[in-house]
Formats: sequence, C-alpha cells, structure tokens
Amino acid sequence: MKRLLFTLVIALMAVAVSAQRNVSGRVSDSATGEALIGATITLKGGNAGAITDTDGNFNITVPNDQSVLQVSYTGYETAEVAVGAQSRVDIVLKASNTLVDEVVVIGYGKQIKSTLTGNIAKIGGENLKSMPVVSVEQAMQGQAAGVFVESVNGKVGGAMRVRVRGVGSINAGTEPLYVIDGIPIAKDARNTSGAPLNPLADLNFNDIESIEVLKDASAKAIYGARGSNGVVIITTKSGKSGRGRIEFDMQVGASRPTGRREFLNAAEYIELFTEAANNSDDIDGLPYDDPDSWTVFAEGRFSRYSGFNDSWKEGVDRTDWQEEALRTGSIFNSNLSLSGGNDKVRYYASGNWGNTEGILVGNDLEKMGGRLNLDFDATNRLKVGVNLNLSRTLTNQVSNDNAFSTPMQLVALAPITPLRDENGQLYDRPVTTYYNGLIDVEDATRKVFTFRTIANLFADYSFTKHLGLRLEGAGNFYNVRDDAKFGERTDNGNDSRGYGYSAFAGATDWNTNAVLHWDRDFNRHALGFDLGTEFFTSEYTRTYVEGEQFPNDEFKTLASAASITAGTSTLTEYSFLSYFGRLRYNFDRKYLLNVSTRIDGSSRFGRDNRYAFFPAVSAGWVLSEENFLKNNRVLSFLKLRASWGISGNADIGNFLSLGLYGAGGYNGNSTLDPDQIANPGLTWEKSTETDFGLDFGLFNNRLTGEIDYYIKNTTDLLLNVPVPATSGFSTQFQNIGELQNKGVEFTLNSNNFVGKFSWSTSFNIAANKNKVVSLAGGQTIIDDGSNTNVVKVGEPIGVFFGPDYAGVDPENGDALWYVNETDDNGNIVDPTATTNSYDEANFVVLGSPLPDVIYGLDNTFSFAGLTLNVRFQGQAGNEIQNGAGNFMSCGACWFDNQTRDQLDRWQEPGDITDVPEARLGYGNGEQVRSSRYITDGSYLRLKNLTLAYDFPSGLFGKTGIRDLRVYVTGTNLLTFTKYEGWDPEVTTDFLASNIIYGVDFYAAPQPKTIVAGFRVGF
Repeated sequence: MKRLLFTLVIALMAVAVSAQRNVSGRVSDSATGEALIGATITLKGGNAGAITDTDGNFNITVPNDQSVLQVSYTGYETAEVAVGAQSRVDIVLKASNTLVDEVVVIGYGKQIKSTLTGNIAKIGGENLKSMPVVSVEQAMQGQAAGVFVESVNGKVGGAMRVRVRGVGSINAGTEPLYVIDGIPIAKDARNTSGAPLNPLADLNFNDIESIEVLKDASAKAIYGARGSNGVVIITTKSGKSGRGRIEFDMQVGASRPTGRREFLNAAEYIELFTEAANNSDDIDGLPYDDPDSWTVFAEGRFSRYSGFNDSWKEGVDRTDWQEEALRTGSIFNSNLSLSGGNDKVRYYASGNWGNTEGILVGNDLEKMGGRLNLDFDATNRLKVGVNLNLSRTLTNQVSNDNAFSTPMQLVALAPITPLRDENGQLYDRPVTTYYNGLIDVEDATRKVFTFRTIANLFADYSFTKHLGLRLEGAGNFYNVRDDAKFGERTDNGNDSRGYGYSAFAGATDWNTNAVLHWDRDFNRHALGFDLGTEFFTSEYTRTYVEGEQFPNDEFKTLASAASITAGTSTLTEYSFLSYFGRLRYNFDRKYLLNVSTRIDGSSRFGRDNRYAFFPAVSAGWVLSEENFLKNNRVLSFLKLRASWGISGNADIGNFLSLGLYGAGGYNGNSTLDPDQIANPGLTWEKSTETDFGLDFGLFNNRLTGEIDYYIKNTTDLLLNVPVPATSGFSTQFQNIGELQNKGVEFTLNSNNFVGKFSWSTSFNIAANKNKVVSLAGGQTIIDDGSNTNVVKVGEPIGVFFGPDYAGVDPENGDALWYVNETDDNGNIVDPTATTNSYDEANFVVLGSPLPDVIYGLDNTFSFAGLTLNVRFQGQAGNEIQNGAGNFMSCGACWFDNQTRDQLDRWQEPGDITDVPEARLGYGNGEQVRSSRYITDGSYLRLKNLTLAYDFPSGLFGKTGIRDLRVYVTGTNLLTFTKYEGWDPEVTTDFLASNIIYGVDFYAAPQPKTIVAGFRVGF
C-alpha cells in the first residue's frame, strides 16, 4: 500500500510539473510599436511575476493553460491576456487617458476625474518616496498649483506652513484641514508650550498611496466649517489580492546648510569698530586718547573679548562662530513593508525607523513607527477593516530664534574671541559679547517625546448593487512629554544652581461618521447621492512643573530639584456635530452637476450662532463629447466647469464667546475676577468662493492641463475690537472685517516621449492676490508698534510698513529717509524730499512678504532602466526683512560682528554708497523698521534631483528578488536668489503668525541633503 501511495504521489507531482511551462513575449506601445521597458507582468491569482527588459521582452512560468497574465505600465491601461496553449504572447498596451480615467479621492468618496466639477490637485505617493525630508509637507512643495508650502527655518522638526489659495484669516487658523484615510485630523493638538503640533510630522512617506488637495468651494464645502482653508486628503496603501510582496527601503546621507552669511574677519572687525569709535569721538569733540572717549572704550572691549589680553592687536581670527553654529548633518531612513491578500482578506503592514542629525548643533530627531491596514469580506455584502498607525518621535530641540542660547546667535560674537580658555572651558560673558549658546549644547538638554496613535475602524455594507452604507469610528491620540535641564553655566540656570522643567500635553480626538451612498445609471443619465452625519470631539490637557537648585549638573530630572518654583495644569475641550449631503448628476458624460450642503454645529460659538449652513453648487460641460469636437485629431478632451460655495473657519479658541473669570487674590483670600466679556453672537468666519475652470487634453491626451480663476471673499473676520470703557473691559472679540483672495492657476502635464526613451513633464504656476477689504469700526490699520508687519486696508495681510530708506548723504554720511509727506487726498507731495531724521519720515507700504507667484517644474527621463527626475520649485514677488539688521548690519552701532556689506560704508565726503558712516554707540540708520533691511525674497530652487537604476528582474533568477532599485537623491541642491541672508525660505519661529511673516531673525537655513539608497522587493 505504501509503495502504491508513493507511486501515486510521484505521478501527481509529475503531472503538475508537466503542466507548468515557460511563456515568453514582448510588451510594446500600441501606437508606435516601441518596446516598453520595465513593464510588470504578473500571474493573476498567483505569485509568479516578471519585468520586461530593455527590448520589452519577458519570460514567466505559468501553471496551466487557464492562466491569465496581468500587464501594467505607468501611463498605460492595464491589460489582461489569457495564455491558453501559447508559448509566446506578445502584448500591446494602449496609452491611458489619464485625464479622463484617473480616479481621485473626494470628501467621503471617490470620483472619476473627467466627471469632476471642482478643482482637486493629486500628488501620487511615488512622487514622495525617497525624498530625504522630515515631513510630508516638505515633499509636497512645488507639486500642486496654488498650494504654498514653506519650512519656517532649517531646524529639524521645525514648523511648516501650508496655504491653499492664499492666507484666509487674520486671527483664526489658516492651515488646511488634513484628512487621513477618511478621518479629519484636528489641527488643535499642541505641544507643551502651547504651539500647534504638525499633524503630518510622524506620517511615513512610504505608506502614502496618494494626496489630493481640495481647493475650490464645491470640492471642500462638504467639510463645511472646517474646510475654508482647503482640504488635504491623504490615502495610505492597502493590500491587494494576489501574491504577497515584501519591500525594504534604506537610505543614508549627509546635509549642509544651503547658504551662509558673510561676516567680518578679525582684522576687519578691529578696523571697523575703531573707525566707528573715532567717528563718535568726533561728534562728541573728544580726543581719541581721552579716558572717556569711545576709542578708549572700544579698545577696552577688544581686550575683554580677547580674554582680557592684547592678542586682538594681532588681528588674527580666533573663532569662526558661524562654523561653530552650523555643522554637517546626517540622515538615515529605513522602511519595511509587507502586503498582499486573497479574495477575502487584504493586508498592508509597515515599520520604519529614521534618525536625522540637523545642520544646527544640538538639534536632531529620531522617528519610528508602524502601520497596519487590514480589510476583509465578512460576507458578500459586508466588508470590515482597520487602519492603525503608531509612531514615536524624539526631538532634541534648541531655543527659539530670539534667544541668546540658540546656536544661530553665535554669529553676533566677536571673531577675536577664543572658543575656550586655557582649561578647555567654553568662554562666556564677560569675555563673549553675549551669552555663548554653545554652553547650552554642552550643559543643557531638552528632549521632546511625541507618541501618537491613529486608529480607524470601518465597515462597508452593500444593501444592493447601487446602495451602500459606510460606518467609521476613529481615535487620534497625541501625548507629548518635554523634559529639560539647564546646568549652572547656562543662561537659564546660572542664577539658580541649575533649572529644569517637566511638561506633559495630551490630546484625545474621537471621530465617528455614517455615510449612505447611492449611484445608478439610467441609460445616458448617471445619478448619485451621499447622505451623512459626523460627530467629532477633542480634549486637550497640559501639566507643567519647574524647579531649581540641583545638587550638580549630573542630575537631569526634576525630582532632584531642591525647590519646585512653579506649576500649572490645563484642560480644554470642544466638539462638532454635522449633517451633510451631496447630489451628483451627469447626462451622457457631457453635462455635469454637483450640489452639496453641510450643517455644522460647534461648541466654540455663541448660543445664538451655534449652527451654520454651508452650501455649494458646481457644473461642468465636456465639450469634447459634443459632435462638433468629437474625434478631433488635436483636441482630445475639453471641459468647462464653474463652482460657487460657502465654507467656514472654526479654527479659533474654545471659549471666545463666553464671559470668563480668572483666579485672583485680595487680602490673602482667593477671588474670581472678570477676565473676558461675553459675546453670545460670535459666529464662524465664512468664505464665499467662485471658481471658473477649464480642463483640456491634446494629442490623445499626451498633453493635458488645467486653468482656473477664483475669487474668495472671507467675511465675519474674528477681531479684537475696542468696546466702551463703561463695560469694564477694553476689547471684545467680534465678527468684523473682510479679506479677499483672488488668483489664477495653471497646470500642464505632458508625455513628451514614450517608448525605450521616455520623458514626461509637469509644470504648475499660480498667482494669488491677497487684500484686506475692511476692518472693525472704520479702522484702516492694525499696527502693534513694534513689528514692521501690519494689517492695512487695501493691502495684502502682513505688509511691511515703515519709513522708506533713501540711502546716504554723500556730504556727511548721514542715513537719509524719504519724507513722503502727503496732501489731503493722500498723494505724496514731493517723492524726492529726504530727511536725516527717522522721526520726520512718514510711514509707507514697503512691500509684502506674500509671494505674487509660486511655481514648480518636474521632468522625468527614463532609458534602459535608468530614471532621472529633476524638480524645480520657487516663488516670486515677495520681500524678506532682515529682522536682525539693526544688530548685524548697523554700522558698528554696538559690538555685534557685522556683515561684510559694512565694508562699503561712507568714509569721506563724496562717497556714493547705501551704507552710512559707522558710529559706535550712536547708530546711523540702524532702525530696523524701514526699507533698509527689506529685500527681494524671490527664489528658484533645485528642490529635488534623483538618479535611479532599476535592475532587470531576470538578473536575480530564483533568489526571490522581484525588483531592485538603487538611487541617489539630493534636495535643495541649488538656490538662485538675490536675498543675501542664509536662506530665502524663512520666517523666524518666535514671531510667526498670520500677520508677522517673512522676517529673518537668526533663523537657521534650510539643509542641502544628498542621500544614497536602495529599494528591494520580494
């Protein structure tokens, strides 16, 4: 019997092996016949796979005659071919009609792009992978028209700014709403100091399938009160039926600053400050050797800055402080993913770990995380699933830009100052001009741990072929722990034998929604609707404790502090309840209509205005389906669309509508004191937007594009308005004021060459004009008196406002200002009149920090397995203020080291220059609030350059390796700009707001990064 069974098994194995056979073939373009290199061939429902070589040829093993091959190639329609008894199968692929057939994610659903009546920009996940940047927003830069992305500085883990179609508010939030796998992510989570957390900071690039940006009213109005500033929808990868796949990606590289400022060397420093002291003595009428003279005072400072000796007289550089602040950073990223599934269950799982050492000393970041996306068909009608993301981030932070302890302020120290004394200890005051921030690097720690979990459970139930229900429940959990210890020599700890604090902040968000979908085709009519409801609630807590008097610097935790000096705790929460609906209709795929509405209720607003209604309507006409354009040889697609709608902005504080009391004290007793006057009528900021667009495709859609014009008026701006003194308060938050954004967007995509050599191009450009239309109570300007940025009616938000610098009087070296005296009609009487008195010069608009134009250009070239991607990004029409100009470029007004442009100073009558005479202690044109320190901030950047090689799959035989890519990638490699600061992509972190923008105050430059990596699939 055993022998019989053994014989039977061998026979069956022989039959199975004999049924397997090798099939070869070639994949080519249907129009040109050219071979398609790197096309993917997979066995449907099996594990076998192959990739075409440089001639388009492939070989694959199939189990039987019933086998079906699936063939795919970027830019082409996927084909399925039955093998039958053939041993050779040649396959022709047709170029896909991307513009018509591409599926895009919309709010609470998906839609074919050709039937869209709104404006949605899509960024594929492949465009983000391999980029050596920390956050997803940085990778998005320059890839979508009308989407402005900026890193405020080059600190690792620093804040990001994203603006969709301009700045939409003065006091409320201006960031878009982020939606991850259908779940809105609150932008209100904050760190321990109260600053907003980046909602995308811990998202893994490799997990992203696509990003859609909803820009116009019809696209974003479905999100109602949370969609005014645009919506960014991020869809992560999911498993697919078929063979399992393992993919591993690793990259390693280094970073350097994109730019440096040029400062004086030791000899130039001594010469400039000696001359400045002499000039001040001339003003005072004192001999240079008088004990009370500026010259003697300066020489005393030179001795002090040299370590209380005369080594300064040698004019030798002792320390390059800029080099001490900046360094060569490093980057390491790794990612492992597994995906696959069958007809019932599909899975995608990934894990990542990375470490980035920043270009600023003492600043680095470690990030790790994992994701599981799982869905399975419980029955023929019910599909359930889960999306789970876990992450942990550790950031070693440095101080804000305005603190002496931040490394960038080291550049203010004198080049004649040695770094360390004879005992190897870092010099500090009084030898250094200011506090030596390197002491913080050595003797202070500030570690910020961020833990985040996003969990989303969903169920899809199909009642019929056309009617379905989706239920979702999600939790978003943030926990931030900030532990800091400053040693006895640090600026924070030197008066208290060490100082430390421990802070914790946590945010818990719950989101549930239920959406009923119905779609049905009736001959040439297509009709669909969505009806849904959503509930969202958020709770934020913060606890903070600080102490001092540590035994010594080796004790790092607050438990070792002898004295607990302060402590506080906070709890705040808010919620939303929403109802929404959307109707879609198209006739013959030619005439399109979309109507949506949403009702939002929020606990943030007064009882009289707790709910708001946000409608939108849009229509489209596909002219290319009309008989007079159909089958046109040149124009393959043409669609006109228009939309109108209202969206809201609820991104404000939680209790602004309420009358509040604060804790106080009197005569040793605790009291409650009125702190805020109530406003039960407080309501949403509302944006009414109109959009006209045109989508087109030429030459069988090898050239496609979009053109849009929009105008968005935002009313009921939330402003702090003066109220009568009889109320007992000075101000009250009210809905008064109006802001406008209008602009044009243009996108062009082309497949220039297809075949063995392929070349594709993507270009986008957008122009936006921002204007403050009105303010409260007839106000024409909001000016805090200390910053150059203001809010002025008729101008863009945050314009620079101050005296206009007129250069230097060639006779005496005085700084000059244009008087700009105006008549009763506001016209300047004499535009050439100048004065040497800053106080006599009238204030005028000096420029805007907002760019007039933003753009991006992307080219991809492929040949014989090699791929080269070149991406440029830039902006034009904005100005930048050197907010530290009155310290570093002030004609030696005090002892900060100066920028090298001060070498071109006025020195004798007849000199023609823009740099005034140097005057120590007096100053001469050093007022920072003027056009002297405002320059053009336009730039063009080589944002990304990637060279990759994909090895032929046949090279690996039966090793199990399916594909292998090696690559080299660089970011921020070249920057073309007139700005003479560290980097033109800048807004100093301690001032950044909707109004104060485009100010460079010792902000770290962006990193220039080059990495090498590989990606292997099994």
